[in-house]
Amino acid sequence: MTKRRAVVDSDDENVSVDGTPASKRARTEESDAEPLPPASDTRASKRKGKARHKEDDDSESEDDDNASDAGEADRKFEEEFEASIRASLESRTKVHGGIADHGIIEAIELHQFMCHQRLTFTFGPQMNFIIGHNGSGKSAVLTGITVALGGKAAATGRGSGLKSFIREGQPAAEVSISLKNQGDEAYKPKEYGKSIIINRRFTREGNSSWKIKAKDGRVISTKKEELAAICDHMNIQVDNPMNVLTQDAARQFLSASSAGDKYKFFLRGTQLSQLNEEYDTCLANVTATGKVLAQKKEAMPDLRAAFKEASTRFEEASKAREQKKKVDELKKELAWAHVNAKKTEQESKFEDVAKLQRRVPKIESSLQEAQRNLAATTEMVAQLEQEHDAIGDRNILQEKKKALQAKIRSKKDELHGLHEQLKTMSTSLTIATKTIDEYKDAIDKEKKRLEMDTESKREESQSKMAGARADVASAEDALRNVREQKSAAEAELKRLEQAGKGVERKQTELRNQVMDCESSIQSCLKADKDRYAAYGNDIQRVVEIINKTRWHGEKPLGPLGIHVKLINSQYGDLLRSQLGQLLTSFAVTDARDYSTLKRILVDHRNDKTVIHKFKPDLFDYSRGEPPSGVLTVLRALEISDPHVLRIMINKSSIESRVLAPRRIDAENILADLRAGAAWTLDKFSVTRYPDGGKSSVPIQPQRYHPMLLAGRTTDALQRYRDQKVIHERELQEAGAAVKSFQGEWSSTRETVDALKARERSADEDRFKAKEVVQQLQNEINADLPVQLSALQSTLEETEAEKRVLVAQAQEVSNVKADLDEKQKELVAQRDKVQEEIDEFTNRKNAAKEKVGDAVEQRTKLLNDITHWENKLAEEQTKIQTAETTAAVVQQELEEWTAKATEYCERVVTRRSVETIERSLKSTQAALQEREKSHGASVEEMTIEVNRAKDRMEKADHDLKQMASLNKVLKQSLTVRLARWQEFRRHIALRCKVVFGYHLSRRGYFGKVLFDHQKETLQLKVQTDDQAATQGARDKDPRSLSGGEKSFSTICLLLSLWEAIGCPIRCLDEFDVFMDAVNRRISMKMMIDTANHSDKKQYILITPQDMNNINPGPTVRVQRMSDPERGQGVLQFAG
Repeated sequence: MTKRRAVVDSDDENVSVDGTPASKRARTEESDAEPLPPASDTRASKRKGKARHKEDDDSESEDDDNASDAGEADRKFEEEFEASIRASLESRTKVHGGIADHGIIEAIELHQFMCHQRLTFTFGPQMNFIIGHNGSGKSAVLTGITVALGGKAAATGRGSGLKSFIREGQPAAEVSISLKNQGDEAYKPKEYGKSIIINRRFTREGNSSWKIKAKDGRVISTKKEELAAICDHMNIQVDNPMNVLTQDAARQFLSASSAGDKYKFFLRGTQLSQLNEEYDTCLANVTATGKVLAQKKEAMPDLRAAFKEASTRFEEASKAREQKKKVDELKKELAWAHVNAKKTEQESKFEDVAKLQRRVPKIESSLQEAQRNLAATTEMVAQLEQEHDAIGDRNILQEKKKALQAKIRSKKDELHGLHEQLKTMSTSLTIATKTIDEYKDAIDKEKKRLEMDTESKREESQSKMAGARADVASAEDALRNVREQKSAAEAELKRLEQAGKGVERKQTELRNQVMDCESSIQSCLKADKDRYAAYGNDIQRVVEIINKTRWHGEKPLGPLGIHVKLINSQYGDLLRSQLGQLLTSFAVTDARDYSTLKRILVDHRNDKTVIHKFKPDLFDYSRGEPPSGVLTVLRALEISDPHVLRIMINKSSIESRVLAPRRIDAENILADLRAGAAWTLDKFSVTRYPDGGKSSVPIQPQRYHPMLLAGRTTDALQRYRDQKVIHERELQEAGAAVKSFQGEWSSTRETVDALKARERSADEDRFKAKEVVQQLQNEINADLPVQLSALQSTLEETEAEKRVLVAQAQEVSNVKADLDEKQKELVAQRDKVQEEIDEFTNRKNAAKEKVGDAVEQRTKLLNDITHWENKLAEEQTKIQTAETTAAVVQQELEEWTAKATEYCERVVTRRSVETIERSLKSTQAALQEREKSHGASVEEMTIEVNRAKDRMEKADHDLKQMASLNKVLKQSLTVRLARWQEFRRHIALRCKVVFGYHLSRRGYFGKVLFDHQKETLQLKVQTDDQAATQGARDKDPRSLSGGEKSFSTICLLLSLWEAIGCPIRCLDEFDVFMDAVNRRISMKMMIDTANHSDKKQYILITPQDMNNINPGPTVRVQRMSDPERGQGVLQFAG
């Protein structure tokens, strides 16, 4: 190997590189293709390849010197370490080896594999023998181990591909191996447990698959990479020929291997040949890299010249460069200005989150305080009501006061009537005065025209006017008669229309009731399959998710109606309408669970479902109940959950709310109770207040699922079917009534239309008659003067009427004055009674005010509790939204900061983004003007200079780095080669010592001769008969007998096994050439070796029996049954 070191130190050797070296992991990968030929030895590899030169005489002399130096180094190494190795070996024989915690095979199962239909073996942790007659399928076990652990099919010596291992006539085969996986160094113990089961299945079509399972049978992985990781972790080298020595390989190794083959076997088994090949590849790459570096060094002057030329051009645009620099600085400042703006936004968002979070403790404190105050206020209300009831009644004074008030109202009405008369009279006086003035003006005007009047003409006009007025009167009488008939007909039409609409409404109601019954029937059928159908959309799935979800408080209750059953069925529709929302609602004990439950409900299209916050406190509600004879909502229901009961009490006061058939019944019951609230079957909500006041409000019916509070599905289904039959019969009757009203209405409508036509005709006749009157009047007005006597008479009459009105007004004023005096007396009497009432009821009012204040306070506290519960849930939602927004802004800030940092170093600036953008635009405009004058942009020149500089610096940097790396690689390779030789010496020395030790067990003496330069391994053995006849002369193994040769080779194999770390050793038909004595000693020797080996497992196959062997407790013997080949008996003629 010294010659190898000389090659490493030279950079001038011509070595071509065909590719990168293969990794060790690649050597464990499985391939069913033909295996690659064995790697060439070190000396042969040095003489191959186009880069190798013929060695001259000087190099041959140098090789001889190196060989001599290597032999001397080996001798010194043996002198230094042989004694310690022997001492270690002898001390180990006194100690039993430990059992491996991982990496050994616990069991194997073959299915349709080779000659086995199904075969199962359980192995011991140390020594295992598999015995059986020839042809019984013993070797199939080792083949199955190799195939299951990912070894190459050709390496088994039993076939060139996996298809050849499938039992004849079967489509597929399967192999399973259980590997032990215990101890501190177990492989993924949490996933696999104490055993790893590797299952491989392959078919005749060429498909192959793995299943890597845990001890309980769970499939953890199906990838080959996982199997490779397991083998690597447990140091299992399935393709190493020394770990699994197949039947053909064992026969060849035991009988016909040459010194060179043994040396190659030694290198491959200890994996030294793999390292040797990889170091050769590294050496070739290092040499090729040196040549590439020399070529790169020649290109450096050209790169420097290109950079200098670009720099010269760049210097000519120095002023433009300054502007470009300013643009770059502004861009950097702009980038960090964006970051500053985002940071300001981020701080604002986190401050919003902090503000919201600071509000939550206050809300929680307010909620707790309101709950404490509610309990105290409820007790206070009960005590104050008792004090108020003990004061007494004031009905007598109230009756007296009512009588006086009635008189006062009567007098007030009379005064109001008199006032209206005076007002009317005043208006009449004003009109009369105005009329008198108008008549006086008309008289003055008429006197001036009197002289122009003609008596004969006026008489003729008066005669025509009288006839025309008679025609008008006749037309108006006819029109009035027609209109009276039309009004009567229209009234009848309206009556028929209203009656018809009423019947149509009833028909629509009945049709809706039929449809409601049909819908209720379908709902009942659906509820028969889904008990949650009445409570919303997909509530069954909602309940399942609630059961699986982790909650801050107790698991939410709901829907509440699941725990409620109706006792009094006649109130079912009423209670469904009034309690439907509460029955379909849910309840949580922790406000933090509100948003989670709300999201679950919304995801299943239950957006309007109410969620209550409740405290699991089983308080006593009996003090709020009326006497036992009064039916309440609570007494009409059966509630199985005590928390649901108290939620309904808090939300709807079901313990005190009365149920009654009619409104009057509810009012009487509440009057006896002196206060309270009630619901009635005739759809009224009745309330009576402690002060005697009361109210009745119609209940607006709310539609909810008919199966709420419905009880058994079959009863409800039959009830809705019966109602449907009744409503359908009533619907038919209503349809007949509608048709009857429609006929009468049509007939009446025709009558009205005819009368309207007659009305239009009569109205036209009247209009024509009035036109004639108007025409005659115009002629009279134009031709005749106004009669002064008539005007004078009218003036006098009007003045007389005015005098009468003045007298009447005076009389009414006197009556009004008398009534005012009487009213004052009545008011004084009422005030005196009121003082008595006030004096009597001072204590009553004070107590009443206290009760009212307490009740109001309790109502306010209930509202406050609801308010704070909703507020807390709302704040939690706001916090989540704000936190999400803040997180998004935070992420944006981090991304912007990262991009800005990637673009340039941090720039401190207080300017806004808009200001910087304005400066950037103006600077860029000036830069473009300057670039036009130079013919190239500063960016282009900058890019050219930077590109030339980068090329030069990168080439110089890469050249230096690669030269340094190549030098380090040379040094590392030199050190690794020295260590490789060290390993080889140590393994070889240990092999020699162990080999001699095992031979001594038979009374033989021998040694192993390694020639690392010639790459040979020879055995020299002296048997006991040789010692007696030939002295100390060593004997070549080929001259030994078959048993002696096999025994010597077994000793060599055991010594080589000492050099490998794999926990599994497999050997097939090791004793085929041994006599009984050698076999017995070999078996004992291998058993002892297994007992003293630490954490190693041996699997040996032999066709011989174990009769003369005493196995011991650490040895497990597996016997194969005789082969079943389906052979028949030949028939011969007799």
